[in-house]
Amino acid sequence: MTATLIDTNILVYAHDPSDGEKAARAIEVLDKLQATQEGRLSAQCLAEFFVVATRGESSLLSLEDAAEQVNLLAQSFQTLNVTPMIVLEASRGVREHQFLYWDSQIWATARLNQIPVVLSEDFQQGSSFEGVRFLNPFASDYRTSN
Repeated sequence: MTATLIDTNILVYAHDPSDGEKAARAIEVLDKLQATQEGRLSAQCLAEFFVVATRGESSLLSLEDAAEQVNLLAQSFQTLNVTPMIVLEASRGVREHQFLYWDSQIWATARLNQIPVVLSEDFQQGSSFEGVRFLNPFASDYRTSN
């Protein structure tokens, strides 16, 4: 395996008991990426995770637990900042590849940090854009050794 950027949906599924199969897969993937020290996070994903995990009356986590999880994730994985260059590159991804902006920012973070793989369910499995390949860890053909 190689350096891999982890999208927010993987973090959320690891804390969501409503789909046990996805939760188990997300935990398996995160554990492997932590053990191999190949997982990377964007500060964007940490923020999105906190928002999603604490949203609504039936939130996944309390504010305190979500903050603790963000802290643990930041300690467990190298975290990349969102820079002005990433924002500019993301805007190019929207224009040239028709990505939604937040997805484009994930792509731009990976591209500008030379991370060749993004794990996400938000892109077509196996698609590649300018040296960044997208893998869906919930797809039937995904293996943790990809």
